[in-house]
Amino acid sequence: MAAPTGITAGLIDLLAVFIIAGGVGVFVAKIGRFPYTIALLLAGLAVSILHIQIDIQLSHDLILLVLLPPLLFEGAATTNFERFRENIVPILALAVPGLIVSILVLGWLGHYAFGFPLLIATLFAAMILPTDPVSVLALFEELGAPDRLSVMVEGESLINDGVGVVIFSTLFVLVNESQSTPLSELISLQTIADAGVEIVVASLGGLLVGLAAGYVVYRVMINLDEHMTEIVLTLILAYGSFLLAEHYLHVSGVIATVTAGLFIGNQGAEYAMSPQTKISVFNTWETGAFLVNTLIFVLIGAKTPIAQMLDNWQLIAIAIVLVLAVRALVVYPITGAVNRFSNRTVPFSYQHVMVWGGLHASIPIALVLGLPDGDEGFPHVTELRAMVFGVAAFSLVVQGLTMENLLDRLGVVTRTETEELYELLLGRARAVDSALDAAERLYNRGDLPGDVYDDFRGEYEQEKDDLNAAISRILRENPKLRREELLVGERRVLKQEKSAIMSAMRSGVVSDDVGERLLEEVDLKLDRVDAGESTVRSDPEKEGYEEFWRMRLDEYGLDRSAGDD
Repeated sequence: MAAPTGITAGLIDLLAVFIIAGGVGVFVAKIGRFPYTIALLLAGLAVSILHIQIDIQLSHDLILLVLLPPLLFEGAATTNFERFRENIVPILALAVPGLIVSILVLGWLGHYAFGFPLLIATLFAAMILPTDPVSVLALFEELGAPDRLSVMVEGESLINDGVGVVIFSTLFVLVNESQSTPLSELISLQTIADAGVEIVVASLGGLLVGLAAGYVVYRVMINLDEHMTEIVLTLILAYGSFLLAEHYLHVSGVIATVTAGLFIGNQGAEYAMSPQTKISVFNTWETGAFLVNTLIFVLIGAKTPIAQMLDNWQLIAIAIVLVLAVRALVVYPITGAVNRFSNRTVPFSYQHVMVWGGLHASIPIALVLGLPDGDEGFPHVTELRAMVFGVAAFSLVVQGLTMENLLDRLGVVTRTETEELYELLLGRARAVDSALDAAERLYNRGDLPGDVYDDFRGEYEQEKDDLNAAISRILRENPKLRREELLVGERRVLKQEKSAIMSAMRSGVVSDDVGERLLEEVDLKLDRVDAGESTVRSDPEKEGYEEFWRMRLDEYGLDRSAGDD
């Protein structure tokens, strides 16, 4: 019987990867609290050590063009934009100037520690420093770590991935040019200025492409209620924004995909998706990201160059120490500076987790695999690949597996038993609401007999009443939890107010000057809510916020007492 070739051989290799993943999944389910992605990596390393052949080529293009866009899109789409915006200052500070400073510092230190030319050492820094928090975030969710910490870790990763790729591309060109031009002639103020402009243009260009692509898909979805088609539209958006930015406009595809995901996952989910569509879209992307992570982590382990890593173990050990040191050197001073000018400080415990949780995996490996082979004249490529894979393996296995102990020691895991119960009740209440809506739709279409519908409605309405009573009691007995929920709900309601005012302005119901005044008032309320102060009255005799229209009534001379009654 002839050996399988072509598509058949590829499918057999793909099936082998998922058989390994299935076995790992069973193992993780049995032992519990073990990061699935790290278990996949360890299984892949075992495959590499045992010389088991998996002929799927782990290449730069496979990671960057096929596997990365859905991971970036899903991560961005499931990020709460309000929480992201609340923490935008520390996120941007770490992801942009923090990353640039860390690349320069590691490049300078690496020049002496590795014995590489300065540009090569800086190129290594640009490859290895973008973070990949997939495993840590999965553990955060399992352990109940605070949402703010998760948002900061994920937000920094989403942005510094894009910035890191742009910096790497700029340095890669300089390294190639330095083969024929002396470094003293190549590096000048003009060169540095040009590189800075290129980085800014690529980043802002990616941002604009992501916004434009996201808005186009949003406008299509807002007039559509067909969840299968909308899943396809988000798939087009994830890959289309990346390819449009990266290959046609030559700006950052990573930033474009992240921006598009943030837009459609927040604005699109809020205003352009029905409940059924939300469930379908987000479940599809969660499954897709899970499958992509499964493939990428097994392949990273299976394709790890063990022999090269053993030959260069001293360089790898030095690189691990320097990467961690530079990470700490950037995180602590920058968050300390941000804390001096912010009402919402980043606690030291969070800073420790952000230093140790800065894992390095898919982006660094994609970049190092994109380097030309040694016979094409690229210097130190063998050492660079061994170092990137070695640091990635250390960060994923050692840092990832010790994260739970770190969280416990720092007392960062703060979700109480009451909060878990509240989440359980809230989730069940939403499920009951959805069931009631579904039963009513079936009844109205004639697909559910009246007697059966009455039975369903009676059962679910009773459960809904019981759930609402339990939720109300928990909130009454936990004022802090009630206040947090009040502020979250108030923010959502104010966003709906703002949307209604803008719609009235577009349709001409209110003039632009009146509309702008009303929008200004809503923005003031949102600012107060963001600062932790509710605008809802807590005293029945006193307004929580004196609205503009009440003052205008007084000026006009109309009595507003009836309205107050």
